Formats: sequence, structure tokens, C-alpha cells
Amino acid sequence: MKTIKFLFALLLLSVVFFGCTKSSKTIIRMQKLETGVSSPTTEAELKDAIKKYQDRIADIQLSDTQVGIWYKMLAVRYLDAKMYGEAMKNFQIALQYYPANQNLYYYVGICAGYMSHAALDYSATGSNPERSNYLKLAESAYLRAIEIEPRYARALYAIGVLYVMELDECEKAVPYLETLLTIEKRNFDGMFVLARAYYVIGEYDKAAALYDNIAANTKDQARKAEAQANKKIVMDAAYAK
Repeated sequence: MKTIKFLFALLLLSVVFFGCTKSSKTIIRMQKLETGVSSPTTEAELKDAIKKYQDRIADIQLSDTQVGIWYKMLAVRYLDAKMYGEAMKNFQIALQYYPANQNLYYYVGICAGYMSHAALDYSATGSNPERSNYLKLAESAYLRAIEIEPRYARALYAIGVLYVMELDECEKAVPYLETLLTIEKRNFDGMFVLARAYYVIGEYDKAAALYDNIAANTKDQARKAEAQANKKIVMDAAYAK
């Protein structure tokens, strides 16, 4: 990619300073430098020139692929070290090489979520636009990941948590979390978040049913106790209406 950009820059400069004739000569000279191809005329020379250009393109593609992989690896290293800002920067660069990779968008969302917690209102103005921007970035990243892979469980859970716990938009979370539970029927974390969403929007029966499901099927006694306690809160709210 850098080679192509460099050649293109040289071509533009030659057009500006030397005119069309010299520009053509520059292109030919660069062809020779890059591929060893001069001015093929015979059938054999043409076939040889095509092969050399194809090999050169393959080399560039392989190089770009490797660079993209290195950025992903570096980003994961930063993520493991909890350096979320640096991780996010490198995931964003990796997306330039792999713009249809749902995992990269998911990790951008994760990093943005963590960065939103670090975006404090240092000037004490009572507002925090930086935090809001990070949360919007997380939302858009998760949505893009789901757009690419609609059954991407981690992104479905992540956007559910974002809507319920961070943005207080529980109604938006419901369809994503419901989809998640059709994919991972025993995802108890997802059940807890969806049950909370149901509770907030007044769907008490659905919330209670989910807490019953958790209590009946989890082997974690602390989780079971939490589900039972949450169900009591839901039923109290339902009877108080």
C-alpha cells in the first residue's frame, strides 16, 4: 500500500513539473524499478510482464495482510494490559485493513466503554460530552458488529449491557438480549440484564420468569440467591401497582 501511494505521489509530481511526456517516461522508469518490466511487445514478453505484475500485486496484498494482523496483535496486547486508549487506536487502524471484521468492531466498543469511565468531568461543569461521545462510539461499534454478524453473541450481550446499564434505554436492549438467549439459552448473565430491562419497562411477568429460570438452572448459589432476591423486588413492584 505504501509503495502504491509513493508511486502515485511521484506520478502527480511529474505531471505538475515535467508535463505529460516526461510523466510517461517516469511511469515507465518506475515500472522497471518495481517489476523489472520494460516495454513488452512479443506474446512471450507480454505474458512475462503480466506474471511479474501479478506477483508484485500478490506481494503487496500479502504485506498489507501481515500489517493488519500485526495491528490486531498489538491492539490485543494493549487490551490485555488494560491500556484501552492505545488498544482502541490500534483496533481502529486494523479496521482500515479489515473493515468487515465484526470482532474488531466489538473490541472498539469494549475499549470505548472503558474509556467512557475514564472520561471524568474534570472541569466540574456538570456535563460530560467526552463520556457521551465514547458511549456513542461503543454503541455504533456494537451495532456495526451485529450488522455484519446478526448472531454475534458477544456483541448482542455487550449492546444490551450498554443500553441497560449505561444509557438507560432498556427498551432498546430487549430485542438484542432476546436474540442472544435464542443463541445461548443458558447465558445467565444475559438473563440478568434482560430481566432488569423487563423490570424497568414494566414487564414484570417476563422479568419474574427469567429470574425463576436462573434460580432453577444455575449451579452458582450466589447467583441463585440474587435471582430470588430480584424476583421478590419485581413481584413487590407488580403488586404495588
